[in-house]
Amino acid sequence: MSKFKYTDENEKEFQRLLKKYPNSDAMMLPGLWLVQEQEGWVSPDAMIFMADRLGKSPVEVHSFATFYTMFNLKPIGTYHIELCKTLSCMLMGAHELKKFIKETIGIEPGQTSEDGKFHFSEVECQGACGGAPMIALNNEYHEKMSVEKLKNIIQECKNEC
Repeated sequence: MSKFKYTDENEKEFQRLLKKYPNSDAMMLPGLWLVQEQEGWVSPDAMIFMADRLGKSPVEVHSFATFYTMFNLKPIGTYHIELCKTLSCMLMGAHELKKFIKETIGIEPGQTSEDGKFHFSEVECQGACGGAPMIALNNEYHEKMSVEKLKNIIQECKNEC
């Protein structure tokens, strides 16, 4: 039995989505996405919850969650910086952005800053090649990114906390 449960609002959304999708396999992605939106990550306890809800084994849910890189399988920082690492972004300056993140925040891809404010991920193409290089900050795209723009964004995040 899982200790995790959806908020009342997310439970209503889960029930609405259940009617929309044809089977439990199709419901896995939106169900886990609701978990992550609620908690910031998908815990083992939440995977057991999802398995119970969808009539799956916990290992099936785990296999699904680990296949998709968009799911965080451990707690991450308040601000999640996702830097595109594919060709268009790299050609347009993503290397400099990565170096700047390492130097200013002091973290490598896959790490969270000691203060818990920032988590840094390198991700595959996010479909914004025309606006390369790009980052997503907490799922909000920032295209045509420069070191100066990123510096301002990071400073704004630091000022908010």
